[in-house]
Amino acid sequence: MNILDTLALFMIMLTLAAIPSTSVALVVTRSATSGLWHGVAVSVGIFLGDLIFTLLAILGLTVLSELMGTLFLLIRYAAGVYLIWFGINLIRSRNETIQLKPSSSTGGLITSFLTGLLVTLGDVKAIFFYASLFPTFLELSNLGYGEIVWVLGVIIVTVGGVKLTYAVLAKKVATIARRFSIAKQAKVASGSLMIGSGTYLIVRS
Repeated sequence: MNILDTLALFMIMLTLAAIPSTSVALVVTRSATSGLWHGVAVSVGIFLGDLIFTLLAILGLTVLSELMGTLFLLIRYAAGVYLIWFGINLIRSRNETIQLKPSSSTGGLITSFLTGLLVTLGDVKAIFFYASLFPTFLELSNLGYGEIVWVLGVIIVTVGGVKLTYAVLAKKVATIARRFSIAKQAKVASGSLMIGSGTYLIVRS
């Protein structure tokens, strides 16, 4: 994984993490209604869930790459098509707004953490996203422990960093979200990145 691949993955994950979504709404409302530490706890749960999906995707793809050999090319093509479809749907959803509702949960920090974790793990399509994205940047047949740790670091910095930023700025974000359509430009940019990544993966295969 070279520096250009790392930067590309970093930008994709940063942009996707910043797009308002269910997880962002959870972080913002929990932080705004129950306090900053609850927003932090939710954020930790969210990026821990993403780390779990990342490991499952990378390890599963590595095993498939070793077992299937050239047939693994079909999976790479399917992954490319999925990324293109994902990007198109992101662009088409650019006019959607995020609903920020007051949190009714009265639990402690552990409850907030588990809520973030379970919301992430409940999004089963996330593992398909990661499984589609990583073949673009990783040579799975020669994947080492160092590269896995490097990818996990990117996930922690991007997903964790963005969610924590949302937690800190929760009240301001909630005010803006009630007035405006959310992140049209971010969705278009991220969707374009997904389409580009999917096309690159197909061509590269």
